[in-house]
Amino acid sequence: MLTIGQLADYAGVTIKAIRHYHERGLLAEPDRDSSGYRRYTANDAIDLVKIRTLAHAGVPLARVKDLLDADPDALAAAIAEIDHNLEDRVAQLLRTRDQLAQLRGGDRLFVSPEVADHLDELRRLGVSERQIHLERGGWILMQTAPPEDASLWIAEKRELMADPEFRALYLEHDAAYDWPADDPRLPALADRTRNWFANRPSCSEIRRVPNPAIARLAAQSQPAASSPAWDRLALLING
Repeated sequence: MLTIGQLADYAGVTIKAIRHYHERGLLAEPDRDSSGYRRYTANDAIDLVKIRTLAHAGVPLARVKDLLDADPDALAAAIAEIDHNLEDRVAQLLRTRDQLAQLRGGDRLFVSPEVADHLDELRRLGVSERQIHLERGGWILMQTAPPEDASLWIAEKRELMADPEFRALYLEHDAAYDWPADDPRLPALADRTRNWFANRPSCSEIRRVPNPAIARLAAQSQPAASSPAWDRLALLING
């Protein structure tokens, strides 16, 4: 006969664990003897080792009780099912780790690899972090559109950025954010921008406008997406 402490040492578990198994109905709790101690038998030790083995193997305690007295075939089937569930959990954990790795990667979270590469290229060109943040927010929203449209838009944008004249305009528009509203460079920049688009009437970016609802949402999500200089520049371009 064993005391609870001796049983715990024998099975390699804590006394607290044994009491928890009592509460869960997994291990029978013997009555106290005349000395006030609970005495455990060899069968209790065998059951405890089974419980410990199943629990350490990842079997939920809610399933352990049914498996203690299961026949070999039933036990094998249950273990196979639990193993399959564990595989699913491992796969989910790996996906979570990938997402965490992407989170550490900054721009590569929530956007496609093509968009992330585009943002990296903007940074290499010297585009401000403010503008990169605005673009990233817009692309996150754009990805709610059909995948084929989102892929087409980023391909078109990267093609435009490969054009030296468009790239120069893009960089100057970015810099103009911080200019005074009466900066004398704004009219010239507006003229160059208007002429660039006028000379390219077949430009795919003009022909293919994203879903208006998505475009409005993108604008509303970026309250700092304008400045006095940008507001005046927009008026000059559209005037």
